[in-house]
Order: sequence, then C-alpha cells, then structure tokens
Amino acid sequence: MSWILYFIIAIVVIILLSAALKVVQEYERGGVFRLGRFVGLRGPGLVVIIPFIERIRKVDLRVITMDVPQQECMTIDNVTVTVDAVIYFRVVDAADAILKVLDYIKATSLLAATTLRNVVGQSELDELLAHRDKLNEKIQVVVDEGSNPWGIKVSMVEVKDVELPDTMKRAMAAQAEAERDRRGKVVHAEGEFQAAQKLAQAAEIISTQPAALQLRYLQTVSNIATERTNTIIFPLPLEFFRGFGGISSPQPNAPETKK
Repeated sequence: MSWILYFIIAIVVIILLSAALKVVQEYERGGVFRLGRFVGLRGPGLVVIIPFIERIRKVDLRVITMDVPQQECMTIDNVTVTVDAVIYFRVVDAADAILKVLDYIKATSLLAATTLRNVVGQSELDELLAHRDKLNEKIQVVVDEGSNPWGIKVSMVEVKDVELPDTMKRAMAAQAEAERDRRGKVVHAEGEFQAAQKLAQAAEIISTQPAALQLRYLQTVSNIATERTNTIIFPLPLEFFRGFGGISSPQPNAPETKK
C-alpha cells in the first residue's frame, strides 16, 4: 500500500508543479491575477505562480499583420468603390491590452474598418487613386489614436486595392485615351511649328546668298539623279541662250555684199 501512496503523492506534486511553473517566451508578457485582482506582469522566462490562486494570461508583443475586410464606400464625389487594407500593429502596454479591452485584435480590426469607410467617404476619387499615401497616413493616425488607450501602437496602414464600378472603369479608360490623343496632337503641332521656324530661318539665309540657292538646287538635282529610271528636266537660265541668239541674228552695221 505504501507504493500506492507514494504514487499518488508524486502525481499530486507533478500536477502542482505544472500549475505553478509557467514559461513566458521572450516576445511575450504574462499578466498575473490573484483571486481576480491584477498583480502585475511577469516574464520573460520561468514564472512561478500559486496554483489555484493565481492565473496568468499571456500577451504577444510581436507585430501583428491583419487584413481589413473589404468595405464598400462612397466618396465625396458620389462614386461607389470597394476598398480593402492591411494594418500593422503591436502591443506596447500589455497591462492595458489585458485590462481595458476584451479582445484587442478584434477591437483594432473593427476600428480600422470603420476608419477606412469614414476616411474614404471624406475623400475624392482622384485623391484615392493618385494620393494613396496620404490616405494611408490619415487612417493610421486615426486608428492609432483610437487604439492607444488599449496599449496598442499602429505602425502602418496600407490600402491594398480599390475596385471601381465597370461603368466608371470604361469612362476613365475613354478619358485616358482622349488625353493621350490630345497630347499627341499637341506634340505634333509643336513639331510642325518648330519645323516651320527652321524653314523660315533657312529661307531667310538663302535669300541673302544667291550662290547658296544655286548650290542647294544642284544638291537637289544630284539627289534625284541617283536612280536611272528618273528623267530630269534641267532648266537653263535665259541669259545662257542670249549669247547664242546674237550669233544667228544679222549684225546691224555689217556691210552688204555686192552681187
């Protein structure tokens, strides 16, 4: 019978030790309650508590990454969009996270979702699409202020995706195409204007130098004559033919020949 008694005592000791010894990891803190009263934080390392009188609740201090569910919002310019986000936060005061909120993760998630709807509802669509960093900063500040009494520090909020209605997508695509067409026409017009300016300057320079005009003329003829199939009509100045005309016409002062 003695060995049965020893066995029972050993089992009781093991149960008491397992209830009294708790291991708190480096990234955790343990809040100890003694008969329902909070007596402080313990850890990290081995923590000894009084069995059946004290209990411990562990809190993770690492950064928590959490997806904010999709929210259907209406912007200030009456455009319905669907947005979702991701939030990064961590516990900086384990005592407040234990005592001041029932579930700090769920509470932070709901606060982020509500703030996301409110901030998007106060923004225009162009701001939501083009200045998302400002929107992220505004959401982060509001959520951080709201969760600060719970011992939570919100380090970052990022809006992941903004879904637009199909009609709005088609309208924006048409607007973008029209804008690209307008820019192309402006660039083409600027090129034509610059080319016209250069041609006017060249014409002004050539008009002051007749020899330059002749050289340009000969250069153009040379470029045309590169192909044997081309027929070139080469005009000559009238002054060139006047010399031949003087030879064929009779001289006014020439003596008449006698028959």
